[in-house]
Amino acid sequence: MYVNLKSLTKSIMLKYSLGIDVSATSLACCISSINEQQLVQVIATKNVANTPTGFKSLISWAKKHYKQEQLPLVCLLEATGVYYENCALALSKAGLYVSVVLPNKSQKYMESLGLKSKTDKIDARGLARMASEQSLPRWQPLSEFFFTLRGMTRQLESLQKTKTSLSNQLHATQNSIYQVTVVTRQLKSLIRTVEKQITDLEKAIARHLQSDDEIAEKVSNVGTIKGVAQTTLAVLLGETNGFALMENTSQLVSYAGYDVVEDQSGKRVGKTKISKKGNPRIRRALYFPAITAVGCGVKPLYDLFHRTHQKHHIKMKSYVAVQKKMLILIYTLWKKNEPYKEVTSESRHQTNGIEMHSDLTGEKRRFPTNSGEPQGKPPYEMAVSSQLE
Repeated sequence: MYVNLKSLTKSIMLKYSLGIDVSATSLACCISSINEQQLVQVIATKNVANTPTGFKSLISWAKKHYKQEQLPLVCLLEATGVYYENCALALSKAGLYVSVVLPNKSQKYMESLGLKSKTDKIDARGLARMASEQSLPRWQPLSEFFFTLRGMTRQLESLQKTKTSLSNQLHATQNSIYQVTVVTRQLKSLIRTVEKQITDLEKAIARHLQSDDEIAEKVSNVGTIKGVAQTTLAVLLGETNGFALMENTSQLVSYAGYDVVEDQSGKRVGKTKISKKGNPRIRRALYFPAITAVGCGVKPLYDLFHRTHQKHHIKMKSYVAVQKKMLILIYTLWKKNEPYKEVTSESRHQTNGIEMHSDLTGEKRRFPTNSGEPQGKPPYEMAVSSQLE
């Protein structure tokens, strides 16, 4: 709740907070304070332009009302597209503590306060109160190297989607009852152009990764995992700032949306699933590498796939578990700067403590597929199964 300033004159102030609602052209700002009784007081509000001049005005205005400098001042912004980045960077360079929250998190918080109307001024007040009441992590900007890498990988993803869309249009046009020559010719020309841009961008990403010797060495080490290509690793590095902000694997798993969400209340037990509330680009980038790694028989991933599939018989669920395991493996190799150590062929005959039969008298292992050859079977088993069949 908000109270007037007179009721706080005898209370001990604990913290200042600056809430900033960001739009493309303007910043709605509200500076508040909280006392030992957990009462939040609005000190001042202001609107400034979302420009470098506006940032300077905002910093001067905030320092003017920040009178007790021994107390912390937390600036909280909502991650509105890319429009918040310049403001957050300017505040951070000015030595202020900056935090950034996702819009859905701030929206849920404001709903819990019972706020029914939605304006820039109300949102700024809500963000200021949220910063006063909660302990929020400090925002750190992307390094220029990984910012550039992220821009290239996202453009590559956009081009790949465009190519898929154009290819679908071309297929539909070629299979119509009448052929429109000019449309077909233009679609083919566009596809060739996009394919050239994809090739050029992939080369640019490779050159960028090799431009830093330390990063190039780590990329080479992580690339020893079968199924993990440079493009996949480039996406992971660009979206996580080179894993710089990740303190442990649990934080990384949650950031990627692979954390498990349970649904249980009393006697009711719902479905357990991943949250999918993290970065979707990371999950998308790991989809095909996980399938490739299982197909190549990368032992920890291959074993995990078959062990989990035996429990629920859902292939996609097992591949998601492999993606999570692969992400942790990549993170570990990156932090330790070590190559992946291949498992010897002799040790592959032991899986989950059960001996793998390598002669014709052994029982054939069941695999999650209805096709002739088991999907994801390593080469040494393919030769045995072909003789058994």
